Amino acid sequence: MRSFKLEFNHLNLSATVLDGVRKAGYKEPTPIQEQCIPLAISGKDVLGLAQTGTGKTAAFVLPILNSLEKVATTRDRPIKALVVAPTRELADQINQTIIDFGYKTNLKSLALYGGVNKSPQDKSLKRGIDIVVACPGRLLDHVSEGTINLNHVETLVLDEADTMCDMGFLPDIKRILKHLPKRKQTLFFAATMPDDIRELTSSILKDPETVQIGTIAPVHTVSHTLYPTTDKLKKNMLLHLLRETATGQVLVFTRTKRRARFLAADLEKSKYSVAPLQGNMSQNKRRRAIDGFRKGEYDLLVATDIASRGIDVTEITHVINFDMPNTV
Repeated sequence: MRSFKLEFNHLNLSATVLDGVRKAGYKEPTPIQEQCIPLAISGKDVLGLAQTGTGKTAAFVLPILNSLEKVATTRDRPIKALVVAPTRELADQINQTIIDFGYKTNLKSLALYGGVNKSPQDKSLKRGIDIVVACPGRLLDHVSEGTINLNHVETLVLDEADTMCDMGFLPDIKRILKHLPKRKQTLFFAATMPDDIRELTSSILKDPETVQIGTIAPVHTVSHTLYPTTDKLKKNMLLHLLRETATGQVLVFTRTKRRARFLAADLEKSKYSVAPLQGNMSQNKRRRAIDGFRKGEYDLLVATDIASRGIDVTEITHVINFDMPNTV
């Protein structure tokens, strides 16, 4: 057992980056940060296996900022770091982390995703960007239109790679890899290791260091209960659970966008304050739903599981799968 508490200033981070860490209110690194940051700073490829909520975003953001803080911030500077994430919410969350930690640097970052006007993204790219955080589809749009150049990327991060594979993004990831330099550092993060992920890691990681936090399986920090019912009685069962057991905010998962939309409308008729969240909503509507739920303006968030990736709400007391999850 360690006789002292490890702090961020023991991880070879620069004074500028440490200022950002302090301003963001971080004091002690989590296990994945403690293990990944020195490896990433040393230039190693890293395979990080950890669940959401373990602090993995800082585990790759801080080394990137550390390596880039002294780059020239000219208008025509090339993109040096690329982070690929499965959803708009997660891309926004990562980009905000970069902004928070990098507030004393001159580095510029940009989140790229669909569902919003592409023109402002084009203009930002022309002004010069150091770090791009992107969803696969919109990134490939920029690549095909010649509005982004990935030839000088030095660090690639694939975050929630298993989720991207679940969402059918594996072909897109392989296409993105073809536009990147062969010589680069790759940081690869996943919560599970299905066969397609193992195959991908073996093809893109070079002599990687593996950091595993906990078990590579669904989290066991929550209690699970199964309520047998029929499809016709599901809604009544849900209303019963909300009345009898829910003590705070509730996240309800459905399998389809249509089901999420109709279920949210039904719950509103039962006098609940509900925000629906589906993948085909505009980015502004998605952001309003998530921000409202986070601020406590809504009791319930009804979402498809894929649309909900990247949501970080600490007051959730219950997660209800209205439909059987695909991963069960």
